[in-house]
Amino acid sequence: MESKLIKQITPAISLHQYNEIPVIKLNHTVGQAEIALQGAHLFSWKPAYCPQDVLWLSEIEPFKLGTAIRGGIPICYPWFNNAGTPSHGFARISLWQLSDYEVSAEKVRLEFSLFSEQRLIIAKIQFVFTGECEITFTNYAKENAQAALHTYFRVGDIRQLELYNLPIRVFNSLTQTEENVPSPRTIGELVDCVYSAELGATLIQDNQLNRKINVEHINASDIVVWNPWHKPTGGMSETGYQTMVCVESARINKRLNSGERLGVKISLR
Repeated sequence: MESKLIKQITPAISLHQYNEIPVIKLNHTVGQAEIALQGAHLFSWKPAYCPQDVLWLSEIEPFKLGTAIRGGIPICYPWFNNAGTPSHGFARISLWQLSDYEVSAEKVRLEFSLFSEQRLIIAKIQFVFTGECEITFTNYAKENAQAALHTYFRVGDIRQLELYNLPIRVFNSLTQTEENVPSPRTIGELVDCVYSAELGATLIQDNQLNRKINVEHINASDIVVWNPWHKPTGGMSETGYQTMVCVESARINKRLNSGERLGVKISLR
């Protein structure tokens, strides 16, 4: 991958070019992060106390304009899945702008805006990095919309993973039926499920890397859990599924009104 420095914005924030895509890089005492301007897409986050990335990114990611980045936290908006074209909405393949930032000794806040052709704000997303990562997405379009923070978490081995605090009742998107699943949830096959967010935060127990990731879903109605297993998936190698799991904070069944927010707070235990 070709990478070059374009501009040093502050001592902690810089603009780079990764192949065809401009990327904001954060290098601060709270940690490191990388956010592609295509999609306002956070694809790397390493808090200062963590030697490994919290997020998963495909090892074959080409960083090509117009192609959604496989990994990190894509923004699915203003629709989810195949409710429109392109799949998961246009936000993740649109260029956003860094519209505001704030840097202090213990916190960094970065804000990105998505504009229409008429230069009207469609949406904003804010990232706040401390020892945690808190993300707030706001819908500014006049129409209500679906949205999801499609988070890919890096794990040591998908077979040694346990997901806690999910409801037992789930909608299986593969069979289009509701079913009961055990708790804690383990994964040993293709999984694509939509849970109600009624129980609050999800805990990812990564037994291989010996860490716990707490995922607090803020103003979400749904939680999507996905792993493609052996199913061929664009932008992912045949073995990529072994070290990732998607646990998504979403508003699918209950759409976001104009001015309404969806968020997630990620922390390590």
